[in-house]
Amino acid sequence: MTISINTPALLFPAITLLMLAYTNRFLALATLIRNLHSKWKLAPEEHHTIKEQIKNLRRRLMLIKQMQAAGITSFFFCVLCMLFFYLEYEVLAYSIFGLSLVFLLLSLVLSLNEIYISTKALELELKDMLED
Repeated sequence: MTISINTPALLFPAITLLMLAYTNRFLALATLIRNLHSKWKLAPEEHHTIKEQIKNLRRRLMLIKQMQAAGITSFFFCVLCMLFFYLEYEVLAYSIFGLSLVFLLLSLVLSLNEIYISTKALELELKDMLED
């Protein structure tokens, strides 16, 4: 298989769009946390329920941070790969490109895990509403 300096460049739009999606998830989670904080202050009697949500939000926040870190690392290795192609270190460029793909894959796996956790939390909310 032959790749050139253009091959890693093809990942640029995908990685940047992925990072945008991760940032949107982070902002939505930040809004949720701020709302929960307000609820925490206003309704001390609901602290037990809120504590369960806090555990879930902390886990999701950690996953989003790891997703972003893996995505940024993938982007970094893409640029580094292009630099090595430019400097005509092709063997090193191939290895670095492989690392870039591994980190992109890791980012996607973490994203899938975060989606699973967030949908599970929504299912619990729906269950609570049906029980009332």
